[in-house]
Amino acid sequence: MLKKTVKFISIFLITVSFLPVLDAKISLSKGDDIVLVGAGMGSRMIHYGHFETEVYLTHADLNLKIRNLCDEGNTPGFRPHPSRNQEEQYAFPGAKELIHESLQAATKPKGHFPTPDQWLSDLHAEVVLCFFGFNSSFDGPRQADRFKKELDAYIKHLKSMPFGQSAPQIALISPTAVESVPGITDGRSQNRNLSIYTQTMREVAIENKVLFVDCFAPSRKWYEDGKRHTVDGALYNDHGYRKLAKYLTQAIFKTNKAKENLRQQINRSVMDKNFYWLNDFKVPNGVHVYGRRYNPFGPQNYPYEIEKTREYTDNRDKAIWSILAGKSFDLVAADKATSKLPDVPTNYLPPEKNGKNGFIDYTPGSEAETKIQVAEGYKIELFADEKTFPDLANPVQVAFDSKGRLWVATMASYPHYRIGDPLPKDKLIIFEDTNNDGKADKQINFADDLHIPIGFEIAHDGVYVSQSGSLVFLQDTDGDDKYDKREVLLSGFDDHDTHHAISSFCADPSGAIIMCEGVFLHSHVETVFGPQRGSNGGFFRYDPRTRRLIRHAQFSIPNPWGVAVDEYGQELFLHTSGTKLSWMLPGMVKARYGANMQAPDLITSNKVRPTSGIEFVSSRHFPDEVQGDILINNNIGFLGAKQHKVIDQDPGFTTEYRHDLFVSRDLNFRPTDLEFAPDGSLYVVDWQNALIGHMQHNARDPNRDHSHGRIYRVTYPSRPLIKPAKIHGASIDELLKNLELPELRTRYRTRRELRGRDSEAVTNAVVEWSANKDERLQLEALWVTWGAGRLHQPLMKKLLKSSNHRIRAAAMNVLRFHFSSVPEGKELLANAANDDHGRVRMTAAVTASYLPRRLGLETLESTEKHNTSGIYKQTYTYTREVLDRKPAEVDLKERKIAAPSHLSAKHKKLFIDGSEIYSREGHCITCHQGNGKGLPGSGFPPLVGTKWTVGNSDRLIKLTLKGLMGPIEVLGQKYPGQVPMTPFEHMLNDQEIASVLTYVRNSFGNKATPVETEDVARVRKQVKDFVGLYSPDALLKEHPLN
Repeated sequence: MLKKTVKFISIFLITVSFLPVLDAKISLSKGDDIVLVGAGMGSRMIHYGHFETEVYLTHADLNLKIRNLCDEGNTPGFRPHPSRNQEEQYAFPGAKELIHESLQAATKPKGHFPTPDQWLSDLHAEVVLCFFGFNSSFDGPRQADRFKKELDAYIKHLKSMPFGQSAPQIALISPTAVESVPGITDGRSQNRNLSIYTQTMREVAIENKVLFVDCFAPSRKWYEDGKRHTVDGALYNDHGYRKLAKYLTQAIFKTNKAKENLRQQINRSVMDKNFYWLNDFKVPNGVHVYGRRYNPFGPQNYPYEIEKTREYTDNRDKAIWSILAGKSFDLVAADKATSKLPDVPTNYLPPEKNGKNGFIDYTPGSEAETKIQVAEGYKIELFADEKTFPDLANPVQVAFDSKGRLWVATMASYPHYRIGDPLPKDKLIIFEDTNNDGKADKQINFADDLHIPIGFEIAHDGVYVSQSGSLVFLQDTDGDDKYDKREVLLSGFDDHDTHHAISSFCADPSGAIIMCEGVFLHSHVETVFGPQRGSNGGFFRYDPRTRRLIRHAQFSIPNPWGVAVDEYGQELFLHTSGTKLSWMLPGMVKARYGANMQAPDLITSNKVRPTSGIEFVSSRHFPDEVQGDILINNNIGFLGAKQHKVIDQDPGFTTEYRHDLFVSRDLNFRPTDLEFAPDGSLYVVDWQNALIGHMQHNARDPNRDHSHGRIYRVTYPSRPLIKPAKIHGASIDELLKNLELPELRTRYRTRRELRGRDSEAVTNAVVEWSANKDERLQLEALWVTWGAGRLHQPLMKKLLKSSNHRIRAAAMNVLRFHFSSVPEGKELLANAANDDHGRVRMTAAVTASYLPRRLGLETLESTEKHNTSGIYKQTYTYTREVLDRKPAEVDLKERKIAAPSHLSAKHKKLFIDGSEIYSREGHCITCHQGNGKGLPGSGFPPLVGTKWTVGNSDRLIKLTLKGLMGPIEVLGQKYPGQVPMTPFEHMLNDQEIASVLTYVRNSFGNKATPVETEDVARVRKQVKDFVGLYSPDALLKEHPLN
């Protein structure tokens, strides 16, 4: 007892001795650089600017510089970035061993983006404010000690680094508490963990003698004012950040009285400054600025753009200081005096020399319409173009609202804003055909201040839009069809490659939004339920009603751009850069950071790439025999839409090519989306651009178009158009009647409308309506109750016993999202795990991946007692790895490729490295496929057994360096060669080319001598002055096949 008492007194005395340190506020000096580091609580400040505003107002005479280096998903030791190499994903030496094991996965980042220490050094950080603890708290109490070691190591590292003239002053800032929000969370479980981690941070601050600021306890008192402080319970809104700004400023710094009369002006200036700061630290399209696509074109312009951006940011510092000092500052003149950007040369070649390109003399829309050939019986007409509507520039996605109006997202600023240009004005446009002549005659710009709105989804009360790294919600509160309220819901989505960012939105039957995301990207999105992390291709699912985000599926896919949902709720998606159409369910296993599943292909013939835009045929205006077919747009080589019949199988689907619905001879025709209208006609978006390659041209190539765009309308004249169903202003009974209509899109828009009505009234009405309906319509009713947040469990249980496997699988998917609230959930899940049909069992296996380990494994083992399809075996393998808590890094090591035994040790390494290069997005696998057999039907020849591959190595090196275009014969089949092979001269170094060529010459049944790095260097030197693409004939003159 005495020993315990002495120990307690000792701890107490030690704690008390450090209390003055905890209370010692930071004293600022003139010209100090304040830098924020950490996670989302700090990162989201940049959307509001209140904290910086408060600091400036209370230190008006100090000419401070404030820079925000925070980013969602960060922990003290983990600082992921797709343009930092793998070893630079960590904040300090030794950090990898201290972070949570789930974050140690190899995710294939690449580039020269500065490290955290480099940023702090370049900014001369005299003060570092650290925002940590939120993400780590979701690891639970058992990980608190590990977190303490990680945080302690980081603080010690910071204290040892003289970023400015000496080591920085440091403040360690805890997370705020979670606010109770009815219908979303009561915050109790999160706050239990946050309390533990806040105390842990306090202990680290005491041990390291740095300032600690507790935001957890005070924030719980703030919530008593009866106002919402957060978007979802955790992520602060404008009101929350206003309170936090005042509290933090007073808690951290020795402050003076704020200059309140300047608050609005300073806040506007802070937001202006941070716009340019974000275009530096979080520059969109960073893959070209710092990453794996920096070469060969990035050096032409991006170093200069970054320099100019920093000059703009510095100018805004001076503008802020001038306002505070009561002086004038000519910002326009200051910006005009910044560095001049160099002119970027074009490497455009006409289509006869580069088949990917179109013509820079654009064919007028009326003439381009005549160049589109449609399948027999169909008709295509121009609905709108840039001549009639100049704002229709680079349209990317379309959707119809409940009034039957066409909404279009345009992206004239693509690939991203350039410093010095007018601020981006990408748009959401509403088009109407008021006289029903099939032509647009009215335009309303719902939003005209967007930047890369690459995805959007209309809801009953607003529009969800992709905006760089954020998901924003736009509302029109006064009914003038123009948004007047904007809310940042989530941030941390990666826009490292802007055309890979969250895109092509589509709602599932509940109203949750499915968002596509491409390769290279590393998204880390914080939510009240914990961080959601994604790597290298996949999908997010966001439920607006519950504010819950999940990593919906994670595949090894290049750039999915298009999701379509069939009448039983099954989702199909496009790979876009690749040729595949895949089924979503097999990859909906709970995601692990760094673990990406394979996505089997459903297309059996007529494969093309790159695809963008997918839609099920569901319209009585179209022929009966094509109902249920899938339409797939393509925009290089084949410029049109392929149509395939979808065939139901066990467990999934296959397809059968039907015909080309339309194909254009306008080489600038780039169809990116399509959707059936309320009258049953089909609308098609044409991006309309002569240059479409992102690796083949500079992102700033002057011939990239920013002003053209068209929309076409496809009809089947021998069949009548459909009378549009009444949705806007319809009664609940009228809306329920719409659910009996065969058109998928009518039911889609009807469910959307019902989600905006009184949930209790809707649920009661739909349950009564469904009582005597068939099971297909009862499934519609079940989905309506799900979307209303009032799931009708008796109906779900009934449908789980359906004789139709498609109904059972759909009901099982509903149970998946409600498992914890269904009393008989375990029994229902067990039945599904032993179902006769593989689709139902697979849905049970996916559900199991989200359950506690014991129950999950029991469920999985039940599913595995039945035969499983070989190509979908990985669903069950990955589920077991999730339940066994197997880190993705271990998974990657175990799946590593083995080199052929006939190769030497040196060449085995080349082979293994080459396999990774071959599989990169936009490299060999895209056209030649994983099996090396190519896509002969689409003009991409095989690599298997041909002398082009296993013959003369110099010939192979030359075509790899310089690319290839023109007619070619491979294994007796002639290919037109209109789509050129990408030249890799500036994308791969000598060793990388030797590696990938060694791989292809010794894979797929090939066996040939390896390619030496020295040989690549020799040939590269020989052909360095050769300009353009090789033709097969020219290569064969130098190196005959025989």
